[in-house]
Amino acid sequence: MVVDPEVPPDDAQLLRESRRVLLKMRQGWVPESRRAISIAQYRVMAAFGSAALFGMMVGGSLVGRGLGLLMIVLLGIPLMIVLFVRNDLSFDGEEEEHERKVYEQLRWYEGRYVLIDDLDESSARLLARAQRAIAAVTESRINAEGLLDDVRNAVMLPAQEWEIARLLAKLSALRTKHRETVSKGLTPEVEAVAEPLARALDNSEAAVLARVEALERYASNVADAERAYQAHHQIEELRGRLHQYEELVAETGADGFAVPELERLAQDADRLEQALRRSVTSAHEAFRYLDP
Repeated sequence: MVVDPEVPPDDAQLLRESRRVLLKMRQGWVPESRRAISIAQYRVMAAFGSAALFGMMVGGSLVGRGLGLLMIVLLGIPLMIVLFVRNDLSFDGEEEEHERKVYEQLRWYEGRYVLIDDLDESSARLLARAQRAIAAVTESRINAEGLLDDVRNAVMLPAQEWEIARLLAKLSALRTKHRETVSKGLTPEVEAVAEPLARALDNSEAAVLARVEALERYASNVADAERAYQAHHQIEELRGRLHQYEELVAETGADGFAVPELERLAQDADRLEQALRRSVTSAHEAFRYLDP
């Protein structure tokens, strides 16, 4: 499920964990009212309680005849059943209460979440591409290190994911209805109308695809910067030990072989630092393209 990022975090988490209840709702399920549940519990308890009371009374009246103990045991069983039923009803009541809370939240936030199952195959693929690109950015080391605009990423990328999911859900629903209508066969007059409507659906998908591709370009730039960042740190580690290499080659008399390589190492470090800066700049440029 993709949830509107403006939904409060606790409510959003509850929505994401509510797939089972949401599917029940799609099948027409509506939770019983608290009053109906209370009445049902009362009736069950009253029935078993009455049976238990009757059993105890009869057993007490027969004590003198030697049958009292037997009657108390046999007819007192409903009392034990009442205790078990009460516990079961209490557990069921807690589950019903939780599902009722979820139901109310799902109703309250209707239109502010998208269930992935609601997307058709093409739309689901597009959303998956967008989510992979977003994950590549947010999970990158350069984002964690603050080389990217991590604050704006934390706001903008979830908003992009939600907008893409929301548009794809509307597209999927309308495209499904359109295909159902067309599959029944159209007269030439209706075909003339249906054709531009089909193009409108295709154009809408192309517009969403452009959003996804922009995210992928941003993720690609971030990946380039990530590689440059990693290489830069590796070079810096080697550079930090440069004096040790110099001492070693001086002591072994291998200067003629190693000195050019060491000088190239220093030059590579400078070039990688410049490449890192360019990669981060490119990522920032791609980021700005995503701004609404």
